[in-house]
Amino acid sequence: MESDSRLSDRIADSILSMITVEQRFLPGSKLPNENVLSKELNVSRTTLREAIRILTTGGILEIRRGRGTFVREDFENNQTKELSSLTSAKVKVRDLYEMRLIFEPEAAYYAAQRGTEEEIQRILALGIEIEERIKHKKDRTKVEQAFHKSIARATHNEFMNRLMPVIYEGIDRGVQLSKAHTEVEQATLVEHRMLMDFLESRNAEGARNAMRIHILHAIEQFSDDVPPKQRRLDDEKKDLERDSQ
Repeated sequence: MESDSRLSDRIADSILSMITVEQRFLPGSKLPNENVLSKELNVSRTTLREAIRILTTGGILEIRRGRGTFVREDFENNQTKELSSLTSAKVKVRDLYEMRLIFEPEAAYYAAQRGTEEEIQRILALGIEIEERIKHKKDRTKVEQAFHKSIARATHNEFMNRLMPVIYEGIDRGVQLSKAHTEVEQATLVEHRMLMDFLESRNAEGARNAMRIHILHAIEQFSDDVPPKQRRLDDEKKDLERDSQ
């Protein structure tokens, strides 16, 4: 059984990831109240308080009496600054997706192997939220980013996490483009569900292949200079669907 101290350390790391990787909370932002955040992280309020204490001692959070817990105003997230010159460069959508194709399938592979139960559950929760947003025609850009970032974080590979700012634009553009294509959004629903099923069952090879097909499908939809391989992709998707059942 995991010790309380080790669990609070991991929860502190999860909250830090929400700030630095997912960018849910910016400097000066208030965190959700204890009941909401402990429920989201699936831990007791005692564990959450200890995690917040760790981050407060580390100069990341501050507790304002009678107001709540906030990210410190002077906290600097250097992680996104390091690669800002790359994300601001004018590159083709295909180039951004090919960048994702290089490492995201492997990220899914290692996430299935190394992700904690809390991390996998968070990925699944974000995936369900994406499904709901697609079904109700709501913008899913931020949730989609958080979904892919959470997978990268679950690899427990710091270099992968530091690469995430480079692919934000690829995710962003892909989501924006897919809004005009109902069939693309429907494919996203199927592909995400397949990926989620493999992650939940800790099937690393299945997760890797599901992510690969998801990105290849996007490349084919949005790149004019990539020859169509739809039939082959459909066949691979059917094979994966059989494997996930």
